[in-house]
Amino acid sequence: MNQAIAPRSRKVRVLATLGPASSDPAMIAALFEAGADAFRINMSHGDQQSKVPIIRAIRAMEERYGRPTTILADLQGPKLRVGRFVEGRIELVKGQTFVFDRDPTPGDITRVELPHREIFAAIEPGARLLLDDGKLVLHVTSHDADRIVTTVTVGGTLSNNKGLNVPDVVVPMAALTEKDRSDLTFAVEQGVDWIALSFVQRPEDLMEARGLIKGNAALLAKIEKPAAIERLEEIVEQCDGVMVARGDLGVEMPPEQVPPLQKRIVEVSRRMGRPVVVATQMLESMIKSPSPTRAEVSDVATAIYDGADAIMLSAESAAGDWPTESVAMMNAIGNAVERDPGHGDRVHFTVMKPDPTTADAMAEAAKGIARTTSATAIICFTTSGSTARRVARERPAVPILVLTPRLETARRLGLLWGTHAVHTRDVESFEEMVAKSKRMALRHGIAKAGDQVILMAGVPFRTPGSTNVLHVVRLTGDELKNYSNEL
Repeated sequence: MNQAIAPRSRKVRVLATLGPASSDPAMIAALFEAGADAFRINMSHGDQQSKVPIIRAIRAMEERYGRPTTILADLQGPKLRVGRFVEGRIELVKGQTFVFDRDPTPGDITRVELPHREIFAAIEPGARLLLDDGKLVLHVTSHDADRIVTTVTVGGTLSNNKGLNVPDVVVPMAALTEKDRSDLTFAVEQGVDWIALSFVQRPEDLMEARGLIKGNAALLAKIEKPAAIERLEEIVEQCDGVMVARGDLGVEMPPEQVPPLQKRIVEVSRRMGRPVVVATQMLESMIKSPSPTRAEVSDVATAIYDGADAIMLSAESAAGDWPTESVAMMNAIGNAVERDPGHGDRVHFTVMKPDPTTADAMAEAAKGIARTTSATAIICFTTSGSTARRVARERPAVPILVLTPRLETARRLGLLWGTHAVHTRDVESFEEMVAKSKRMALRHGIAKAGDQVILMAGVPFRTPGSTNVLHVVRLTGDELKNYSNEL
């Protein structure tokens, strides 16, 4: 470890997507220093081998700064596309009839191939077909096993292989394609911390990915389909984290419905103790401009006031002209919102009722004790990360210092609100736990001499899910004596 950066003062996390504008080690380090807490690798672009040096650069940076750093691999998912046209494109006119069929012959103004037999089995009269990110809208009038007859409601230019969305029915397609399975296996072998699954429509879609991951990464469900909203709580129950994929939601649903859905997804995820990421077009203008619009700043602030665990940059940091400035702006917005005296009340507008468990009761108590005693931090000992997730769910006013003997756990916590994770040796006794907590609080700048901190752990130690100890201690300031090289 060559240098260390103090824990972030803000509690919301920043997830930055890496890409052509941000894939070299120097830029990745610059994004981290600007405020990125976690990095997203989009498996939709480039081949697998191009991701290897990016992952290695993140891990080298992690060693350099002495902080476990989170890597999320985002799988592409199924892509529904129309076939090709004789002349490369056509112009659809409102009111005309247009047919999708199984014939691979290049299409014309009357028809085109739709190479997805699952849609023919699921489609119903009246359902919408959205083309080219929703720019064109067609309604189904009739169908059989080989043809879907539609009427054009919103016309426009349609060219080869444009994308298709089917928002009104559940398409019986697996969430994982062969490419996704290969990418997932590769990502897990490379040691990424989170796998993001696209095209989730029902909780069953998560099962295959969970089986392939085999516990070697956390699983994040991207909520981007209307069908997923109908079974939201079941999906959240089956995953480790959630992403509000607003871009695709905004294509398949009227855009005015996306803001209330965002609030609902965040609320459900928080209530069920899953970290939730708000994503897509957050600072879109910063792809080309060094500063965002005021509306974009308000959009980011709203997600933070709602209590989202993380806010995400996509093309802004992956392919834009101002990647470090985009991250720095996210960081600045987070700090400004959390300094607002009303921030705490807004974050707690969503009532979090604890589950009837000892661990949940203690997490709720820790938040109250911190407020009453003016403690400066809550310190969690955890193996699996479950104690930290329970405490973060309560959104306490103080930082959460997480001490874990598992590097994998420390890395996965980079998407969790308010946490600063430290990979450290395990403890054997209650006394050792207290002493180490004090030292780590001082070493990482979480507390200083005279401060009180709250400790949470499970006894017996090394037993995941056994949180049953809540302890308040005061620091004297000399706890680091003779411990200069401690891990």
